[in-house]
Amino acid sequence: MMNKKWILLISIILTIGLLSACGKGNDQTAGHEGHGGQNANDAKSGDNGGHGGHGEDEQPVSGSPEASFTFVSGGAKAKEETEISIQIMGDDGKPINDFEVSHEKLLHLIIVNHDLSFFNHIHPEFQGDGKFTVDTVFPAGGEYKAFADFIPSGGTNATLSEWIEVEGEEGEHADITPDSNLVKEVDGKEFELALSGTKPKEETTLTFTIRDAGTKEGIEDLEPYLGAVGHVVILSADAENYLHVHPLDEKATGPVAEFATTFPQSGTYKIWGQFQHNGEVITVPFVVEVK
Repeated sequence: MMNKKWILLISIILTIGLLSACGKGNDQTAGHEGHGGQNANDAKSGDNGGHGGHGEDEQPVSGSPEASFTFVSGGAKAKEETEISIQIMGDDGKPINDFEVSHEKLLHLIIVNHDLSFFNHIHPEFQGDGKFTVDTVFPAGGEYKAFADFIPSGGTNATLSEWIEVEGEEGEHADITPDSNLVKEVDGKEFELALSGTKPKEETTLTFTIRDAGTKEGIEDLEPYLGAVGHVVILSADAENYLHVHPLDEKATGPVAEFATTFPQSGTYKIWGQFQHNGEVITVPFVVEVK
């Protein structure tokens, strides 16, 4: 009789233990599902969102890619056409050969000089084996900073940069000072820039209004530039902080084009807005202070 009582007591204890373990298991699963959902949302809202997927044969990129910038001839001279090469490598030391198309191009190359008075946005051609090349001309000698903006297939948006040296007489250095009036006239068009705020680490809307400089009437037939109403590149005065901003409404045609961005820290920033009208790409610069 005593043995039967002990057997019954042990069975009850084991049953209670199993029920408790099952309850804990359900709590853990629910917790993982919660984290998984958040990660999925983060991935959708990341830089890679909207650029399409990669094929089944392609392997996702692991780690951070690297870029090297060289002149094919071994050097570059001011005011002479020169070929620049951008080599993209994975952190495993192997060339990256699969890239997402981002605004109609595989790679955007931005080049500025030391005082940001020179700006060039060009698109090198992919040559295979991780290499892009393009011909360009530098207006003067001195230091230039090159930014390669691209998306490896299976990865996220990457911007890699390097200072490069060009032979020749340097141009005069110009101070980077904030504009007192955010209205500029370029190629017969008037551009007015308005910022919703100028505080660091807060989302800011940049609103460009484009008018005919003579009639002051809004231009409503802007043409797509790289698949959108316009593009904006922003650099801090020391060229350390780089922002490539796309419009909120890519299909807008003017006279208003809005862009949203976040300035990473206080300081002076130069903004280049790029738009296309009557087959011409127009670049308009502004300098603002973020406090």
